[in-house]
Amino acid sequence: MRGKKAVHLLVLSCLHISVQLQCPEGRRKEHEIPGSVQKFLPGESRLGCADMPMLLAVLECCISTRRRHLQGVPVRSGDATFPKAMDNVTVRQGESATLRCSVDNRVTRVAWLNRSSILYAGNDKWCLDPRVVLLANTKTQYSIQIHDVDVYDEGPYTCSVQTDNHPKTSRVHLIVQVSPKITEISSDISINEGGNVSLTCIATGRPDPTITWRHISPKAVGFISEDEYLEITGITREQSGEYECSASNDVAAPVVQRVKVTVNYPPYISDAKSTGVPVGQKGILLCEASAVPSADFQWYKDDKRLAEGQKGLKVENKAFFSRLTFFNVSEQDYGNYTCVASNQLGNTNASMILYEETTTALTPWKGPGAVHDGNNGAWRRGGCAWLLALPLAQLARLF
Repeated sequence: MRGKKAVHLLVLSCLHISVQLQCPEGRRKEHEIPGSVQKFLPGESRLGCADMPMLLAVLECCISTRRRHLQGVPVRSGDATFPKAMDNVTVRQGESATLRCSVDNRVTRVAWLNRSSILYAGNDKWCLDPRVVLLANTKTQYSIQIHDVDVYDEGPYTCSVQTDNHPKTSRVHLIVQVSPKITEISSDISINEGGNVSLTCIATGRPDPTITWRHISPKAVGFISEDEYLEITGITREQSGEYECSASNDVAAPVVQRVKVTVNYPPYISDAKSTGVPVGQKGILLCEASAVPSADFQWYKDDKRLAEGQKGLKVENKAFFSRLTFFNVSEQDYGNYTCVASNQLGNTNASMILYEETTTALTPWKGPGAVHDGNNGAWRRGGCAWLLALPLAQLARLF
């Protein structure tokens, strides 16, 4: 093909190890391979690629290993004393990984391989990945760098060197760490009190993240659960609220997501008090109830329902209370009232009394120790003491 470089792939097989070589069409040349090499490549007498300085080193490494294997000499990685052993390299996804190989002036040829693919041979790049670059090729170091590392880059990398016709290799394992990510979490849930709840939180990352569940409602029953699954048996209203799933693996900050758990329960009237109001004054009866879903309120007097807009009355219903207002209390308004709170799960009621209360009377103290104020004619005792009289005759007749 004109205008484009065709790529020829040459596969060398040695001791069940495949080495893939890539060479542009324009650089291909026929080269005779020594007979000792040929016998390990049945049916192949010639290979292409003109500039393959590492080819012989790789082949000789295979041949040497093969011969030792055939002679019954065990192959041990510890036999190679050069290049020096390398530590594993750990990087985070998206960062750059540097692979360093220590060499000296005895080295005649060097190469970096990833599994079966040659990345670099000397200064020549064999791989097509633009992320892989040669970082250093000096008398003491032969290093490459992989930019924007991803999980598929993880694995073994081999530095192969040729010294005095003796090939040596050293291997390093690239470990790619990945920040935690929550891939699946339960949706918000609504359940009746006494039911069972199962929450799920699935996360990925390298290393595997730790999953933690936490109840964060203000009225939370404190607990922490370290598991992907959170099971709540016989849930109560106190256990309603938000549950937070946290995934962490020390690679990056933990990621969190929340699930709202709504616990439904029938109404419970928490406050309903009788009230005393003088005739002609404004009076209020209050009924407070807790319920999920919110309760609907109704008011009754002597088994007769009171309607909104009824003359002189106002019924005001909110989520957790209902207020019955009398704008101008009359004798007919006094008596027993019933508040009924209900939702889909049940209902409850409470009774209260609107009773007559006479106006508070204030009587000046004129007993021993009382002092008359000549400025306004008022009687006072020390700092003005008064007697508070509250007639209860009207209240008594209601019972």
